[in-house]
Amino acid sequence: MIKRIFDLVFSCIGLLLLAPILILIAVLIKLDSKGPILFIQNRVGKNNINFNIFKFRTMHVKSENKGLLTLGNNDSRITKIGYFLRRYKIDEFPQLINILKGDMSFVGPRPELRYYVNFYSEDDMKIFRVRPGITGLASLKYRNEVELLKAAENPEEFYTSTIVPDKLKFNKMYIEKRNFFFDLKLIFMTVLKVITK
Repeated sequence: MIKRIFDLVFSCIGLLLLAPILILIAVLIKLDSKGPILFIQNRVGKNNINFNIFKFRTMHVKSENKGLLTLGNNDSRITKIGYFLRRYKIDEFPQLINILKGDMSFVGPRPELRYYVNFYSEDDMKIFRVRPGITGLASLKYRNEVELLKAAENPEEFYTSTIVPDKLKFNKMYIEKRNFFFDLKLIFMTVLKVITK
C-alpha cells in the first residue's frame, strides 16, 4: 500500500513539474522527424497481463519492423533528438502515465516483450507477482545494454541466451529483497547514474 501511494503521489508531482519540459520535448520530436510523439508498445506486466507502455518516440516510424532490439545508441533508426533522449533516459518520462494508471511502479522488473516472455520457465514467471518498474536491479546492471548488443556477433542470440537469463536472476533477487526502503535506494542509485553519465 505504501509503495502504491508513493507511486501515485510522485507520478502526479512528476507530471505536473515536468509538464513544460514534456511539451518542449514533444515539439522537438515533431520538428525532428515525421511520426507520432509517443511510441506505444505492448509489454507484459503484473499477473502476466499485457499493457501498453508509453515512451517518447526516439526512432523513425516503423523502425521496430527492422528488429526488436536496438543495437547501440548510434543505431541508424534513432532520430537526432532520439539519441539525446535515450542517453539521459528522458524517453521514459511518459511512463509516469503508466505508473499513474497502475500498469507500472517506479521500481520493479523492466517489462518485457511477450515474444521473450514466451521462453520463460515456470520459476521465471514469479517476477509477474509485482508491477514492472522504470528502474530496478537488472535495469541498473544493464544500463549499457544497447552497446553490449552492438558488440555481440549475434545480438538476438546473445540477448536471449545471456542477457535475459541474467536479468531474470536479478529480477527474482529483487522480488525476494523488495521493501520500500530498498526501492528508495534503487531510485537514488538510478538518478545518480543518470546525472553522472
